Amino acid sequence: MHFSIPETETRAGDGGAAYVAYNIHVNGVLHCRVRYSQLLGLHEQLRKEYGANVVPAFPPKKIFTLTPAEVEQRREQLEKYMQAVRQDQTLGGSETFNSFLRKAQQETQQIPTEEVVLEVLLSNGQKVKVTILTSDQTEDVLEAVASKLDLPDDLVGYFSLFLVRETKDGAFSFVRKLQEFELPYVSVTSLHNSEFRIILRKSYWDSSYDDDVMEHRVGLNLLYAQTVSDIEHGWILVNKEQHRQLKSLQEKVSKKEVRLPSDQIKEGSFKVTRMRCWRVTSSVPMSNGPSGSSPGKSEVKLELAFEYLMSKDRLQWVTITSPQAIMLSICLQSMVDELMVKKSGGSIRKMFRRRVNGALRRSDSQQAVKSPPLLDSPDASREPMAKLSSKLTSVSLRGISHSSSTNDVGANDFHGNYAFEGIGDEDL
Repeated sequence: MHFSIPETETRAGDGGAAYVAYNIHVNGVLHCRVRYSQLLGLHEQLRKEYGANVVPAFPPKKIFTLTPAEVEQRREQLEKYMQAVRQDQTLGGSETFNSFLRKAQQETQQIPTEEVVLEVLLSNGQKVKVTILTSDQTEDVLEAVASKLDLPDDLVGYFSLFLVRETKDGAFSFVRKLQEFELPYVSVTSLHNSEFRIILRKSYWDSSYDDDVMEHRVGLNLLYAQTVSDIEHGWILVNKEQHRQLKSLQEKVSKKEVRLPSDQIKEGSFKVTRMRCWRVTSSVPMSNGPSGSSPGKSEVKLELAFEYLMSKDRLQWVTITSPQAIMLSICLQSMVDELMVKKSGGSIRKMFRRRVNGALRRSDSQQAVKSPPLLDSPDASREPMAKLSSKLTSVSLRGISHSSSTNDVGANDFHGNYAFEGIGDEDL
């Protein structure tokens, strides 16, 4: 998840006095609007719980009213603070941080706590209606959906809720996986657009886990429906013979025989364990219009860049330009998390938050997985410009450059990969 504070607003308080509000965005969408004093309260609570040596520095108080330049400086400092806290696994995953964001989200959208019916989609288009509170967090809603479907507790961790946007042809474009710091009902209703929906899908990458899920009837049905849907939408590529076999299996209702094709068309592939680190940047291209003309609305250019172990002792940057760069980064992080859970001897079955005295808590197996430390910023000149084959038209290999745009999402926001295996073997 990418946190940013791209803008501020001057608003009127309860007593009529004006104050500056800082708009916190998650992946480019407004999540909540907070005051400096609220963030200061969060900072002090984190310091109290985790110590001053763990929590990053916070912008100091000012005695006098801030000038516009000082407001902008504070905005930048608060943005860096939020990004640093979120990137720290201990702080960013803490209940203190997440509950602060959930409360701020609800207050910003001015949605009172009350009982509502939330509609959640399955991959086959079936609608599951669950009765929840508007203040229920993501894990609460997931638990309610699983209960409605009779999905066993030890399989809940294999699934997640995703925010999607429905297209005119009935397909979906994925916006993001719903996180622990948000309230699903508030997230979907605040978009004020009926095209946005919440869907239940599997949330793991290693297909070896399919056998665990298929042990139970409900898990099998969910995987089957998702596989059929993905093929129909073209997200899984199959040839005519495989499609014929699928139709035959559907007629026989033989769900366990449905397998992903082994000869899918691929433009290229990279091993997550060979990625040393990655980052996402965004920039707005400079306008080429005539001098004095009003600039048109420029599209934000997003890039995902990762440093890849190409061969023995040779690291090289791979840059992918895509409007889905943030989603790709999120997927990479979830793959790394899954690999680390496996390496630590943990299990996805235990990744779901368990209720302890009414509170949600991660299992011990997941708590044991440490977050990757930020690696030193790699040498940008280590590897010269290179090109891939024409099949990878959206991918380039080059030294990473620092954006001069004020819209850069974080020039130093590198994600270290704890699952990186720099073994330097010849067969990479």
